[in-house]
Amino acid sequence: MAPIAVEPSPATASVLPTSIETPPTHPDRLRVDRGTKAFSSGAVSLISLPAGSVFAKITTATPAKKAYTSVQTGANSHIELNSDLVYCNHSCQPTLNFDMGKMEVRVVDDRDLKAGDALTFFYPSSEWEMDQTFQCNCGTETCKGWIDGAKKMDRNSLEGYWLNEHIEGLLKERESS
Repeated sequence: MAPIAVEPSPATASVLPTSIETPPTHPDRLRVDRGTKAFSSGAVSLISLPAGSVFAKITTATPAKKAYTSVQTGANSHIELNSDLVYCNHSCQPTLNFDMGKMEVRVVDDRDLKAGDALTFFYPSSEWEMDQTFQCNCGTETCKGWIDGAKKMDRNSLEGYWLNEHIEGLLKERESS
């Protein structure tokens, strides 16, 4: 469930990864609902798209160190999105896949995206080890509970999820050792 939109305040401005004063980066695609507490903001789709469609290209990214706002792009590389896509939260039943090989965000393959849907992705699909682990509260039937990246998950727990190539490679490396 997406957080309730609130008016930005100086207190929330200091904890959000992108400035409230900057214009939206995808105003035709998503709305950011800003929460009053840290980590309570989220993104909501403004458009409907069929399963597997490209939602957005990742075009404003810069290399970064692992951080709670970064996305892992390879075994040892991360980026900052530098866009409103950073507000796409985790869900164990995501609406999007962040394909870091193609640098694009796609609608999941098993269902359409509807306007008004929360924009979420499965963090272990790109993250081997999380910078900040957390208790998932997605409330789905498939909820994994504690989210700490793909490294701490067994292969069966990852079945049915789309995974980035670097995560598949790291899993194979782990399984062969």
